[in-house]
Amino acid sequence: MEKKKIMVVDDNPDVLFSIKQGLEALEPNFEVIGVESGEECIELLKSGEIPDLIVLDIMMPGLSGWEVYNRIKDHPEWKDIPLVFLTARTDETARRIGRFLGEDFIEKPFETKELKERIKRVLREKGKL
Repeated sequence: MEKKKIMVVDDNPDVLFSIKQGLEALEPNFEVIGVESGEECIELLKSGEIPDLIVLDIMMPGLSGWEVYNRIKDHPEWKDIPLVFLTARTDETARRIGRFLGEDFIEKPFETKELKERIKRVLREKGKL
């Protein structure tokens, strides 16, 4: 099976590091690309770096996760990339919007094993696994 590219967008380098280390250790077929801002995410997509799935933090300086989501969904070549929101926001509004817009909504703190299972479920549902 070819490796699945998982782009993780989070402004916290510690979160990026722990997700990359954890997911790649638990799932050898995942290649995790850590991105520290919404702007960098959009630049990578523009350069042709198209992942199989994006894990997207909501609260980030500059472009928020919601704004990144809108730009991805408005772009014909990116709109089908599955998105999983990952956030420290635990209010009901964010939860409802996240589940409605994205394929999944995961609250911090989270277990890496659960994150892996939920990513795999979304990839399976989208026919990418």
